[in-house]
Amino acid sequence: MSTPKRPRKMKLADIETCFARLADQLPDPKTELTYSSPYTLLVAVVLSAQATDVGVNRATKGLFAAAATPQAMVALGVDGIAHHIRTIGLFNTKAKNVHRLSELLIEAHDGIVPDDRAALEALPGVGRKTANVVLNEAFGQPTIAVDTHIFRVGNRTGMAPGKTPDAVEVELVRRVPEVWKKGAHHWLILHGRYVCKARKPDCGSCSIAALCLFKDKVFT
Repeated sequence: MSTPKRPRKMKLADIETCFARLADQLPDPKTELTYSSPYTLLVAVVLSAQATDVGVNRATKGLFAAAATPQAMVALGVDGIAHHIRTIGLFNTKAKNVHRLSELLIEAHDGIVPDDRAALEALPGVGRKTANVVLNEAFGQPTIAVDTHIFRVGNRTGMAPGKTPDAVEVELVRRVPEVWKKGAHHWLILHGRYVCKARKPDCGSCSIAALCLFKDKVFT
């Protein structure tokens, strides 16, 4: 029986070069979700599951105008939240999660979003990926949240091959140089969203194409 081939991994020096090039194009990468506080960021990220950032921003414009604090969100009620986010997939479940996480923030954290992973993941609708985004964007921690875009880029480029998002996250945390970790999540997600697209990657305009190990590069 033949031994399965191990996925090719990008050299560490090439990973360093990749991030230097991505940073040169976008020196200060940020989330495309609209927010004004750690709390509104948390809510926006919870709502973004299986939804686009554009769609979430459209829905949260009215939601955050009506309720931008845990106290106001609780007062708005599940039905009120659902009304504002009805254009987002799974809005009923998400409305319940946002209402309950707001209650728990008040009950357990004095209405303040905690900068602790375990405390964040104890909130309804908050998994590892959401916690990583909040810890990175709101609190400056060098976490890397792996969504479908980053999972694809990590595997396709050889930067961090893995069969699951958690495996890709482990590899990225291990292999990305410390100096680039704070922005790594944003650089990779934006690269996957606009350049290294799922169906047809735009390799011709990719700044890291020469370092990428993807064997089916598209230059047309």
